[in-house]
Amino acid sequence: MKTNDAYRGLGWAHGALTVQRLGAMLAPVTFVLDNGRQVSPMHIAPWSNEPEVEALPGILRKLRGEWPCVPFGYSVPADGWPEDWAGVMGPPERDEEVHGHSSNHDWTWRDSDGASLSLGLAYPERSPVERVERTITPDPSAPAIDIEFKIVVRRACRLPIGLHPVFRLPSETGAATLEFGGFDEGRTYPHDVELGAALFARNRSFTELASVPARAGGTTDASRVPLAADTEELLQIEGLDDAVALANHEDGYRVKLSWQKEHFPSLLLWYSNRGRKAAPWNGRHVAIGIEPICSPFGLGPATALADNPIAQSGIATALEFSPEKPFMTRYRIEASAL
Repeated sequence: MKTNDAYRGLGWAHGALTVQRLGAMLAPVTFVLDNGRQVSPMHIAPWSNEPEVEALPGILRKLRGEWPCVPFGYSVPADGWPEDWAGVMGPPERDEEVHGHSSNHDWTWRDSDGASLSLGLAYPERSPVERVERTITPDPSAPAIDIEFKIVVRRACRLPIGLHPVFRLPSETGAATLEFGGFDEGRTYPHDVELGAALFARNRSFTELASVPARAGGTTDASRVPLAADTEELLQIEGLDDAVALANHEDGYRVKLSWQKEHFPSLLLWYSNRGRKAAPWNGRHVAIGIEPICSPFGLGPATALADNPIAQSGIATALEFSPEKPFMTRYRIEASAL
């Protein structure tokens, strides 16, 4: 195990991984496939080593890979939303941070057995969350990583939560495919994720990722990435049958994400496709977020706790937490050759 204060790494027969204290973010990750090839599926933002990053908010400073978000999301202005959403767009909470305290601060290394990496983070005293912990363990027999995530609260509360895996995409348009089984319903974002960078029609539903209603009319195939358009978009998928995979045809591998759907009933797809032009994005950020969530599009705690349209449909957008029973969830990232 290699170590310094900001980063720690582990190597095993089927790969190597690095975790950083900031956000407890996991990346880079290299998997050694059964055919002997090495692949690195996790995304690292292109500005991560630029000198200007120290002025950025914590979550953006070294944005990379996978990390947990408690609470998930952030509040947005209430102007211009469809009628069924406008009444549930609550104001930001005091000292609200994008994707929560866990995403923006340095975690503390915890003792581990050398076969895993473990970190914890204490929350401010005013928060209902006391602390979060996570343990990252390579599978000794496979190119795979198992992750455990724990939330301990001070008092009973409801919170939106999410996992935030972000995957690297090939250079050629459409050279990777999102793969998953059937789902009950998909939803397009009810507003603009980024002004001037819309692709999908607002506040629409769909049943096939290859046929998502488009802003310009007709449909768009959202299953093949990267997209051709410069866009910044979100889709929320509900009632998934199975795990999700990203098949990178250009590089010849498949990376699969599996999680406990009783904890994260929805999947948020973040298409970051050169749509954000302001610094540090500068029209160069290309990645796909495949994010298990219990949240309404990441619209912040106030909206998640309200009777929003997704909650009205019977899909939970916040989880119940109790100080008597710490929350624990497990998920897995694994790779294989195509």
